[in-house]
Amino acid sequence: MGLDDKIDNKAEELKGKTKEGVGNATDDEGLEAEGKADQASGNIKQAGEKLKDAAKNIVDK
Repeated sequence: MGLDDKIDNKAEELKGKTKEGVGNATDDEGLEAEGKADQASGNIKQAGEKLKDAAKNIVDK
């Protein structure tokens, strides 16, 4: 896992921002909430990748 996962996670976050924006513009609370959930999921996955990178750096030293 590496760059591909990081790209996928960032894409999920951006997709969520888009959904949230469209939901907000159209007064679709469900779409807005779905967008926020996608962003949160992407952020959590990105945090996991950062932890893995930090752990790998510690092991490599």
